[in-house]
Amino acid sequence: MNQQTARRGSAAWALVITSVASFMAALDNLVVTTALPSIRKDLGGALEDLEWTVSAYTLTFAVLLMFGAALGDRFGRRKLFIVGLTIFTGASAAAALAPGIDALIAARAVQGVGAAVMMPLTLTLLTAAVPVARRGAALGIFGAVTGLAVASGPLIGGSLTEHISWQWIFWLNVPIGLALLPLARLRLDESYAPNARLDLPGTLLVSGGLFGIVYSLVNGNADGWTSTPILAGLIVGTALLAGFVHHGFNNKNPMLPMRLFRSRAFFGINIASLLMFLGMFGSIFLLSQFLQGVAGYSPTEAGLRMLPWTGMPLIVAPIAGYLSDKIGGRPVVVTGLALQAIGLGLFALVIEPGVSYPAQLPGLILGGIGMALYFAPAASVVMSSVSPAEQGIASGANNALREVGGALGVAVLGAVFAAQGGYESADAFTDGTVPALWIGAGAVALAALIALLIPGRRRTVEAGPQEASPAAEERESIAV
Repeated sequence: MNQQTARRGSAAWALVITSVASFMAALDNLVVTTALPSIRKDLGGALEDLEWTVSAYTLTFAVLLMFGAALGDRFGRRKLFIVGLTIFTGASAAAALAPGIDALIAARAVQGVGAAVMMPLTLTLLTAAVPVARRGAALGIFGAVTGLAVASGPLIGGSLTEHISWQWIFWLNVPIGLALLPLARLRLDESYAPNARLDLPGTLLVSGGLFGIVYSLVNGNADGWTSTPILAGLIVGTALLAGFVHHGFNNKNPMLPMRLFRSRAFFGINIASLLMFLGMFGSIFLLSQFLQGVAGYSPTEAGLRMLPWTGMPLIVAPIAGYLSDKIGGRPVVVTGLALQAIGLGLFALVIEPGVSYPAQLPGLILGGIGMALYFAPAASVVMSSVSPAEQGIASGANNALREVGGALGVAVLGAVFAAQGGYESADAFTDGTVPALWIGAGAVALAALIALLIPGRRRTVEAGPQEASPAAEERESIAV
């Protein structure tokens, strides 16, 4: 009995530690959005500086996420989790103390490094600590906490900015991180995957390629699209990404095996995820500023008014999960993406300097329902698109591609905004935001079309060991 009680206690501590760490990492994706006008007022900086305040975190998080997981597998998951948490906590303090916009961007990039090491190990540590019979419930709580972070990010950021200062969106992480560090050391068990291999060439190729392209998109309007740095960034970045794809096809143990994309299900859900986050993150980046700078809401009011969009998954996700179990994942994902695209389109149709909040609500609500319908079955679709032995790689790839989509979304929609408008007046901001939202809506609509590639639900014949490959999975059309 004592041993059983000890196991339960260990599992409970693992759930608390990993969920809180995940909450912090997920929160920092969106918590900064409602603070952007205050950051711009205090630290100065042009549009491209604000974009990097968001993208420096998402980009380093994305490109190092799978590498961080491999480091944990090889050198100890608890040990690397503590390392990542330490980096994240220290970088949060550095961001709060940043004397200028460049220092803030650098601190955000280091935050992303810490999150990339810490975040993928949370699920591994939790899964190892919780007995199989209780794992579903534990993972459900873990997912709900992470979803709450996404939903509350703009509201928490707005409230702290308005009632204390924007620096507290980063200070908030410091006492939590300091409390988790000794708990992780004392309450989490160490584990390894000794045969894990690090793909340093792949990490360098994808990091350099994405940085070159995002740098060019963010700075293109300011420096000129035909200037040498911008053209070099686009050309070299594209070449490095092409090298990453080649590496993924030909290397024995790449961080992202490109053969997985031969499965229609894997290709469909991952490219749809990238486009979904491109449209969503880019739109939130601009709309959070529109609600304050043009509509005249305070940071807290702006965060509250975004809740019908960002908070809707907490209400709709259980229904979406039920529908996914009944009719399969593809129709739920496609419907969700279509509703998100319609929501962004409605927002683009109604926003103007004097727009009322009731006029904004249909777009917010439809977008929120769409987001929920997408999120609930997406993980199941990813896991069902590959063999069990490759599910860890598939999950990491999906998370990385979503973060890449977020970084590209801020860069692409920011570039459209800068080309068509600016911060000079309410009319100028609206002139830039409307076409950017249409681009976001178009990206999510394209995601819905690509999601149609996911195989539909069919009766399947249980495959033998010889068919546990992505190609066999596609032939059997294992649907979700």
